[in-house]
Amino acid sequence: MRMNVSAEPHAAGLRPLSARSVVLSLLLGAHPPELPVKDLVRLVEPFGVGGSTLRAALSRMVAAGDLRRADGVYRLSDRLLARQRRQDEAVRPRTRAWDGNWEMVVITATGRGPAERADLRNRLTALRLAELREGVWLRPANLDRALPAGLHRVALTYTARPDEPPRELAARLWPLADWAAVAHALLDRAARAERPAERFTAYAAAVRHLLADPVLPSALLPADWPGEGLRRAYAGYRREVGVTLDAGERE
Repeated sequence: MRMNVSAEPHAAGLRPLSARSVVLSLLLGAHPPELPVKDLVRLVEPFGVGGSTLRAALSRMVAAGDLRRADGVYRLSDRLLARQRRQDEAVRPRTRAWDGNWEMVVITATGRGPAERADLRNRLTALRLAELREGVWLRPANLDRALPAGLHRVALTYTARPDEPPRELAARLWPLADWAAVAHALLDRAARAERPAERFTAYAAAVRHLLADPVLPSALLPADWPGEGLRRAYAGYRREVGVTLDAGERE
C-alpha cells in the first residue's frame, strides 16, 4: 500500500533559515500579502538578516517572479498568492459534519505523459484525497469545498460508502501515526525555542506540515490527534507577528 502523506524528514522538517524563506513566510502570513521595504528591514532583523542581505534577496525574488515591487512595497506574485490560499486553508480548513459518505475520484484519461501524471497526483493530493490504488482516489466527504470543475476532463467523481470499516480504511490510506509524531515534535520544538529564529523556523515547518494534514473526521482519528493544537499554536504565533506589524505601522 502506497502511503499518501509523507512524514517530514529528520528534525521534524526544519529547514535552514535564509533571507528568502523569512521574507516569504512573512508575506505568506500577511493579509494583504504586501509589506513596505522599511517594515521588511525591521521584521527580518531579529532573524539575523541584515539590510543589504535583505535587499539582495528581494532583487533576486523579483527577478525570479516570486514578488512584485511598486512604490517601495513588495507583494506576492500570483503564483505565490495561490500558495497563500492553500496555506490559509491548511490553517483554517472548512469542514462540515460527516455523514459517512466518501468522495471518490476515478481517473479515466489515458495517454498522459509522466509530467501530466505527476501534476495530477499533486493536484489530487492538495485536495486531501488519498490513492487507494492506481487511478482511484478517495477521502471522507467532510470538507466544505467542491472539486475543481476541470477535474471532470480527466476523471469521474462519485459518492461512495466503502464496505471496509472507515477507521481501518483511513489508517491504510494515511500514515496518521507518523504525521502526529512530527506534529508533536514541532509543538515541542516551538515551545522550547528561546531565540526568535528558532521559533520562526519551527512555525515555518509547522505550516508546511499542516498542508499534509488529511483533515479527517474526528471519528476516524487516533486519540490525542495534534492537528488542532498545531493550528492553534501557529495561529497564535501569527497573531504575535501581526501585533509587531501593527506597531510598526503606527510608528
